[in-house]
Amino acid sequence: MSVRTGAGYIEALRAMNPNVYMDGKVDSVIDHPAFAGIIASYADLYDLQKVDERLTYDENGERFAASFLVPRTEADLVVRRKAARACAEYSGGMLGRTGDHMNAALTAFSQAGAWFADADPQFEKNIVDYATWVKENDLLLTSTIGSPQVNRSVSASEQGGGETTLRVVDQNDRGIVVSGARMIATNAPLADEILVMPQTVLRSSMDDKPYSFAFAVPSDIDGLTLLCRRPLRRGTSAVDEPLAARFEEIDAVCIFTEVTVPWDRVFLFGHPAKSNTMFTHTGAAALMAHQSVTRTTVKTEFYAGLLAEMSEAIGIDGYGHVQDDIAQALVAVQMGRSALRAAEADGYVNDVGFFQPAMEPLAAVRTWYPRYFQSLPQAIRKFGASGLTALPFEGDLDGDLGGDVDRFLQGKSLPGGERVRLFNLGFDAAVSSFAGRQALFEYYFHGDPLRMASAYLSAADTSSHRDLVRRILDRTRRDGRRLK
Repeated sequence: MSVRTGAGYIEALRAMNPNVYMDGKVDSVIDHPAFAGIIASYADLYDLQKVDERLTYDENGERFAASFLVPRTEADLVVRRKAARACAEYSGGMLGRTGDHMNAALTAFSQAGAWFADADPQFEKNIVDYATWVKENDLLLTSTIGSPQVNRSVSASEQGGGETTLRVVDQNDRGIVVSGARMIATNAPLADEILVMPQTVLRSSMDDKPYSFAFAVPSDIDGLTLLCRRPLRRGTSAVDEPLAARFEEIDAVCIFTEVTVPWDRVFLFGHPAKSNTMFTHTGAAALMAHQSVTRTTVKTEFYAGLLAEMSEAIGIDGYGHVQDDIAQALVAVQMGRSALRAAEADGYVNDVGFFQPAMEPLAAVRTWYPRYFQSLPQAIRKFGASGLTALPFEGDLDGDLGGDVDRFLQGKSLPGGERVRLFNLGFDAAVSSFAGRQALFEYYFHGDPLRMASAYLSAADTSSHRDLVRRILDRTRRDGRRLK
């Protein structure tokens, strides 16, 4: 089928019947108001593939999503980045689980057959066949990695007495049988498939072997329950909630109750050490980081633009502290762009055979951005101040009080109704529940920032930096004697 359409995505979603709970059983995801906006947005993204050439590539006369392009050269990485950018521009980077994120991982896995075969030759066939099937049908995937927060001071096998974390409880001729829970699968109720990825903190012991696996299941497989968080939007209009109305991705806890995963959908099982390195040794971490840094760079551009628009609208753009905040956002944009270009220029053919972006600049942004991002909503709140609390409903902009709105809520350069629309965007980006979830999402997108910083430091080569210090010290000693 190659490139999917929005109508095709909605048709497939309507044919599925996932077991979803959100304040009670959800009879139909496709008809539930909490999912309406995000389903429409993902359908739009599929339709964009038909009109925006950046989103697809040609392979033997067929068009496929560019997120499936196996990079062989630096130019291929540029193609992938431009596609990720086109996808992110649609939402200003607010959609964190667009299909291209997991497609990046799957593309890397498809090239790492020998790595999977080292555990079992069947796993190589399984991952290659699965990746081909997803690509040819242009499916929407999400993933789940984390375990429930029961007792973080003990290992996965000890959580809740070993009864909470997802684990293999049996195996037979049909496949492995799993029970337990996983957090957090963003968009699971509206995805075609869920990639259940390995945890990366397993010990190489018999106790952790039941927790060592990677597999994929349809989101409506028997025995899987998707327990959703409460929606964050009020459900009014896209004018009142310009971001939440269209881009709220619903997160879900995945509860597996003796779910049988067929053997041909199992990609790894019983190898804790390999589970710990599945993302790094296959090049998946680098391709995923390439996509995510592209998205967060676009997101920073959105906030920089919003800050500039708001400051001009109410005449505060001449103040030094306002200019400083906008300048810092623009600097952050350039840091993201520069890291992407450096990663591409310093890319190399990795051990599994594809041209991988250099991880060092991408890892630097992944380590820095979760903390930096928190300053962007803060700047929006500073610029808007009380103006972010003086925002009437859409119905009052053109109703009986329309004239009063234009008179009393006008800006320096905008009539009242337009200023309200702009500040509604600021409210949704910095004050609303949607904004709070965005801040949390970005902070923990790659994991605990402290662990990310520790991992970054462990991987960093500081030898040249330290050598520079030693050379300066040596020169100081020599010059100190000579210049007495």
